[in-house]
Amino acid sequence: MTGSAMDCRLIVFDVDGTLVDSQHLILASMQAAFDFLGEPLPPRETALSVVGLSLPEAMGTLLPHLPPEDALRAADSYRQHFLARRLENAAESVPPLYPGALDALERLNATPETLLGVATGKARRGLDHLLDAYDLRQLFVTLQTADGHPSKPHPSMLLSALAESGATPGCAAMVGDTEYDIAMGRAAGMRTVGVAWGYHPRDRLAAAGADVVIDGFAELDAALASLGLVPA
Repeated sequence: MTGSAMDCRLIVFDVDGTLVDSQHLILASMQAAFDFLGEPLPPRETALSVVGLSLPEAMGTLLPHLPPEDALRAADSYRQHFLARRLENAAESVPPLYPGALDALERLNATPETLLGVATGKARRGLDHLLDAYDLRQLFVTLQTADGHPSKPHPSMLLSALAESGATPGCAAMVGDTEYDIAMGRAAGMRTVGVAWGYHPRDRLAAAGADVVIDGFAELDAALASLGLVPA
């Protein structure tokens, strides 16, 4: 434990669509999975709308007309393609950080008593690859992935993050780009910040109950300050 419920604030970030723009690799891997099943890939907006869910749930959402075992086969094909792309060209498989993401993380990390975490639908192997590529690991005190938790919006990842960091829900926020992130944060009793540059539009984030929605990382500090989570 790195803090106590009395002296720390926890800001938890989603990854895909929030910290990194991974849409091209995601869509290429989805195309491979749908080709494997002989199914047409849905339009881009529909395909990206499930980002944030664990892979089986995402594929099941996109393929509701097929048996559950086919969704599992599609998820496995996606994983294989994703990993193959990484092995073929490690540099190309690292999605770019969104503008201002690194500065925002470093700024928050330098704020006394503010702790950072991750809650992502990615597998731990994929998260480790990303953190090592950008040398981000030292910024986070808790890393929660799909490997050991139910899919978002179940609050399991955030409850574990709170327990590991020593923060309380009232002193914590979830930052993410999808309604699944917002619903997960609310279910854990945390404040929620939606980011409008990801895979769900602003109105969908607001409808999910986001406390605030921002249009760029330059707005994050003020948003968190308005929620009483960092100094104004």
